[in-house]
Amino acid sequence: SPPRLRPKALNPNHPPSPLRRLPPMAPSGKSSPSTDGAASTADRKPWRRPQMKSKAAGKKKAAQAAHNKKPKSGGFESMGLCEEVYRGVRHKGYRVPTPIQRKAMPLILAGLDVAAMARTGSGKTAAFLVPMLQRLRHRDPGAGIRALILSPTRDLATQTLKFTHQLGKFSDLKTGLIVGGGSMESQFEVLADNPDIIIATPGRFEHILSMVDDLSLRSVEYVVFDEADSLFSLGFAEQLHKILHKLSDTRQTLLFSATMPKALAEFAKAGLRDPQVIRLDLDKKISPDLKLAFFTLRQEEKLAALLYLVRERISSEEQTMIFVSTKYHVEFLNILFREEGLEASLSYGAMDQEARTIHISRFRARKTMLLIVTDVAARGLDIPLLDNVVNWDFPAKPKLFIHRVGRVARQGRTGTAFTFVTSEDMPFLLDLHLFLSKPLRPAPTEEELLKDMDGMNLKINQSLADGETIYGRFPQTVLDLCSDGVKEVISGCTDLIALEKPCANAFRLYLKTRAMPSKESVRRAKDLPREGLHPIFRDVLRPDEISAIAFSERLKSFRPKQTILEAEGEAARSRSSKGSNQWLDVMKKKREVHEGIINLVHKQSGDLATKEEDTENISNWEKKEVCGKKRKSQSFRDEDHYISSVPQNQHSEAGLSVKGNEGFVQDRLDAAVLDLVDDETSGMQAQKTRYHWMKV
Repeated sequence: SPPRLRPKALNPNHPPSPLRRLPPMAPSGKSSPSTDGAASTADRKPWRRPQMKSKAAGKKKAAQAAHNKKPKSGGFESMGLCEEVYRGVRHKGYRVPTPIQRKAMPLILAGLDVAAMARTGSGKTAAFLVPMLQRLRHRDPGAGIRALILSPTRDLATQTLKFTHQLGKFSDLKTGLIVGGGSMESQFEVLADNPDIIIATPGRFEHILSMVDDLSLRSVEYVVFDEADSLFSLGFAEQLHKILHKLSDTRQTLLFSATMPKALAEFAKAGLRDPQVIRLDLDKKISPDLKLAFFTLRQEEKLAALLYLVRERISSEEQTMIFVSTKYHVEFLNILFREEGLEASLSYGAMDQEARTIHISRFRARKTMLLIVTDVAARGLDIPLLDNVVNWDFPAKPKLFIHRVGRVARQGRTGTAFTFVTSEDMPFLLDLHLFLSKPLRPAPTEEELLKDMDGMNLKINQSLADGETIYGRFPQTVLDLCSDGVKEVISGCTDLIALEKPCANAFRLYLKTRAMPSKESVRRAKDLPREGLHPIFRDVLRPDEISAIAFSERLKSFRPKQTILEAEGEAARSRSSKGSNQWLDVMKKKREVHEGIINLVHKQSGDLATKEEDTENISNWEKKEVCGKKRKSQSFRDEDHYISSVPQNQHSEAGLSVKGNEGFVQDRLDAAVLDLVDDETSGMQAQKTRYHWMKV
């Protein structure tokens, strides 16, 4: 028989060529005579084993590289947070710290006192909650209260509690809430559990401290004044003094607000020790993603304008917050919307706390798309998906306007703020834009639009792109149609009829107690040119309707040269053409007599204006002295060494504090920060008395 051929030995380190084929299997399950089982096994193993080794080595190498990778600079990873706090931050959805968090958190973690100011929606709440959780870390039942957060309103305190639970989800710290409107028994139970963190409003917390003698605050090592300027201006000064006296001197004190005076001495009441000041967004007091729209109209046209905005200009999928002046207007608008088939939530100061919580929760859950509130919701309230704000009544102070419109365009979202402006509100509009350092321009008139429609639209778009604000009128045809419907609804609803008089009385009290605009703005408002139709309504009216509006505007500005008596006399003379008319002669004599008086008054007023301009150019410190027949201006100033009682930066300070030129006094803080107007008669009277106690 022929000799058996042995297969050539294979090198296990080199796999066979791809063209090599395995020997075919013999039929009936027998192996081929040219190979055996050992040879086939050795033939299959070599090209799999090196591949498995390479995969394992690649995974190990990637894991080692990930372990040795340095934390990202400027992120939460580089702040040295413990595992529980860092997991809470990631669970909340925070990836990169905001500018105020990047500036404030390292200083707070270092144990320094901080006074921080940043615009609304910039992440101030997390800026003081994360360092607080990092400092406390674990629960200590025997240590007592270790952190205290004071908020001006119940809604803001409840919101801060929610944020604390979310950020501290993986921590065992216990948090308690003490606010007005809740039962005292439940809040005593909260204190009996010995929480690590207390979030409270000053009034109720001071009341509980006065009732519990053995409650000590010496263990508090972390104190936060949230919305600090509002805390000191809402009448909480006495309660804050009592709370601060019971705290330890070694505590760490933090002040956070969207608007804050420049002088830190105004916050000496809070007991700061060598504080670090952080001020961001000084040139951007409102979000750049916020669109502003100002509509001029009459007070009685606001209802029609609001209904038109809610129905036609605002989508049914967008959430809107409406700010009004008093609680009676909140109830009135709520009933009006209900009669129109619109469901709304509401909130105001005198409302029951449980009802307020329910209404705001329904609005946050998007079960209702409208929220009607007073200024109690202007501070710190966070509605994540809010799209629009409507200012029913123009806020008296620029800071209040900033806090109102700061509810939208937060955390990278866009939004729109619609504001109704009456003729009495024009000085406030000028003060607002001086504070914001934004140019204000009236909308082009209808005649200008008819002359060059495309050119005017191009100029409007360019002005809006440059950051200018354009104010204009509401379409009168739209207001007339909506006003008729509103009158029918009010006349058919007894609740609305009953609320009309309380609303009118409350609005009169509101006008009496609100702050006055500056005299310069009042004078400038009288010289403003007449505005045209607001650009937002360019798609509402056709060219022929714009022509009709232009004609009606020309009729409004028409002033006849003759009185009705002269016109009748001229008509009678043209009919009879006989002699002179009695009424025409009477008016001619009257006009001749009065012509000289009118000219004399005009001349005197012109001389007086010229004299006032001359006196305005003369400083108070440079007075003219009369000596014989000669007059010469003398000044005793030495410009190199003279120190004026008025600071050089008084104009910038007037934009950051309400009364920045009153001098340096201890109680300057109370007059330099935001005041909110009460929406009840008793509160208004008390606030009015509190305003003028120094004048007695």
